[in-house]
Amino acid sequence: MKKRFRFGHFLADNAVVFIFLVITLGATPISGLSIVSIIQEIFTRIGRNCFLVFSLILPIMAGMGINFGMILGAMAGQIGLIFAVDWNIVGVPGLIFASLIAVPVAAGLGWLAGQILNRARGREMVTGYILGFFMDGFYQLVVLYLMGGVIPIHSLNITLSRGYGIRNTLTLDSVRQSLDRLFPLRIGPIVLPLANYCIIGLLCLFIIWFRRTKLGQDMRAVGQDQAVAHASGIPVDRTRIIAIVISTILASLGQLIFLQNMGNIATYNAHKQTGFFAAAAILVGGASVSKATIPNVFIGTVLLHLMYIVVPRAGANLFGSAMIGEYFRDAFSYGVIALALVLHAWRKRANAELARSGLRGVAAGKQGGA
Repeated sequence: MKKRFRFGHFLADNAVVFIFLVITLGATPISGLSIVSIIQEIFTRIGRNCFLVFSLILPIMAGMGINFGMILGAMAGQIGLIFAVDWNIVGVPGLIFASLIAVPVAAGLGWLAGQILNRARGREMVTGYILGFFMDGFYQLVVLYLMGGVIPIHSLNITLSRGYGIRNTLTLDSVRQSLDRLFPLRIGPIVLPLANYCIIGLLCLFIIWFRRTKLGQDMRAVGQDQAVAHASGIPVDRTRIIAIVISTILASLGQLIFLQNMGNIATYNAHKQTGFFAAAAILVGGASVSKATIPNVFIGTVLLHLMYIVVPRAGANLFGSAMIGEYFRDAFSYGVIALALVLHAWRKRANAELARSGLRGVAAGKQGGA
């Protein structure tokens, strides 16, 4: 039976998308930025940020919500880049070398995170968020004390003056925008980082293929109902761990793509907001903590970063201070996560109440027939 289209439900399901669309459309003419510069910046940010946002899809599909623990993967990516800079491996080979270090580290951290999240069933998001803070302490220990002391670091340019520990900021001259400039595509005044888009396209194909595999079907079953999945013979805990491991590995590779575009690393802070901004992007795109699609990633990345581009400039033009625009930007970013979670809880409760009403109606019909 074909479902009837209900505008109210459609509006509720896409409320976050419409809110951000209204904000950005209102702020764009006030910002004074040219359309060409906005489009160029949007295409650059899609190539820079989408890979990180895609790393959230599989845990959502497995019913684990937003993987705020993806910052463990970001830490692994940064460790790989530190070694690539230390060894002075230039260009794309430097990124490949960094990924060879980052992927096994991310896989180990993802396995650890999956084990912990399985023991915090039903509270995965807050547990992943706190786990990120917890593991950040170990990351600081490795980077601030062990590197250059216990772990050999050859380049004195990246270590602190005391002889061990990594500097607060590292320039990535050896790999700066090496992927962006690999296959640039110029369309009039717009330059597209074609290599980035090719990698993102391959990731999209991988996700589409993965959903059709036995493991992908198992993840969807686990995400819908763990008890039913367990009764069907699906190894629920193992499937959830695999979802987190893949997500963490993708986050490490996404952090490499992000940082090579930025051209520098804030060694002790660059990873901390990775999960937050990726979560905000996918939720702005219309995803929820229980359902996310490929279009949600692209829509959310475009809308969120369009706001990041135009709102600070609009604030500067309206109030004479760009900081006011920055405050609005942060408020909207945090607010969208809160709004998306509230809407998800409201829809979940409404659907449960609707299901109970249907059961009561069926029971009443049977009693009347008797």
